[in-house]
Amino acid sequence: MDKREKISAFIITFNEERYLEACIQSVSFCDEIIVIDSFSQDRTVEIAKQLGAKVFTRAWPGYRAQKAFGLEQCENEWVLNIDADERVTPELKENILSALSQAKSKNINGYYMNRVVFFLDRWWRRGGWYPEYRLRLLRKSKTTWGGTDPHEKPIVEGQTETLGGELEHYTYKNIEDQFSRLNKHSTDAAREEYQLGGRASLFSLIVNPLVRFFKFYVIKRGFSEGKAGFIVALAEAYYTFMKYAKVWEHEFNERKKRS
Repeated sequence: MDKREKISAFIITFNEERYLEACIQSVSFCDEIIVIDSFSQDRTVEIAKQLGAKVFTRAWPGYRAQKAFGLEQCENEWVLNIDADERVTPELKENILSALSQAKSKNINGYYMNRVVFFLDRWWRRGGWYPEYRLRLLRKSKTTWGGTDPHEKPIVEGQTETLGGELEHYTYKNIEDQFSRLNKHSTDAAREEYQLGGRASLFSLIVNPLVRFFKFYVIKRGFSEGKAGFIVALAEAYYTFMKYAKVWEHEFNERKKRS
């Protein structure tokens, strides 16, 4: 392989001792690994340092702000953003290295990766979350962080492409963990929605969850996963309902303050 451009990987963490070692090992080909930790109470920081990562400790300001900070700490022009519960597969690694070796001759500023979810003892390659493309390999000088919490995203100026291979995602430990996280994410999303001027109508409370369920169960073929597919689709509808219910709660509390 031709001499490639250097790459930094950064990971944001909070109590990730269960996943972090495997995550860092999967990106060990990177020239720099950075961990942005929000005062973990487990062995997260210890594991990161043992594996040679640079660790920055920073209070949690939200997903978007934390990832923007992580991007800024990277020394190299090419940056791989990966979550602690994700893994770069060998095929994806080879395609990343190939892209870096051709970076000087190609006018590409970002690469999408297909993320595959492991949940309920199966890889979701037939329906529901699949396929799920995420922009994760980025030119630092061409990237800013945008989106709204918890659905932040990098915004890349210029052309992008998609890499072969998969980014493995160990999303939830179990259904209890799934609903706990969805409840938290819906709180964050509702706050962002309300601050941006969003409001909850009866239509959004009834129709939006149904649309979400239909998308996951029918359009994305969640039904092909049997009962598990039904549960996941219903959980996605629950998340959507909780988001708009909490937006309405913000409205309700604001009206109460004024009265």
